[in-house]
Amino acid sequence: MQAVGHDERVASVSATGPATVDEAWARYADPRRWSDWAPQIVSVRYAPERLEVGARGVVRAVLGLRVPFTVLEVAAPDWSWRVGVGPLSVRLDHTLEEVEHGCRARVVIHAPRVLVAPYLPLARLALTRLVD
Repeated sequence: MQAVGHDERVASVSATGPATVDEAWARYADPRRWSDWAPQIVSVRYAPERLEVGARGVVRAVLGLRVPFTVLEVAAPDWSWRVGVGPLSVRLDHTLEEVEHGCRARVVIHAPRVLVAPYLPLARLALTRLVD
């Protein structure tokens, strides 16, 4: 984890599993499927069928939290989004890469330091399920 500015941290987490890059990308690219592999997500309200730069939606997370998001970049199989609003927004940069016997999913998290440490175990679990 590295410091970036006064109250922001950058951290990364990854997981490797048997899914191919194409399989993992299909799970990423359709936001309606996010709750299948990300245990912190209950549902997603998002109009397009696939990730599109500039598209906005709302993630309904555990405990009833509803968090807006915007897709920032899409260059399959990599993509980025901003989740939240104002000083509690988080940028997540996702990458997939082929490895022997599957793929590696990695996320770089740019977030207020208070949010980074609690999110890391959730991110690792979600990525593990994504590539499984």
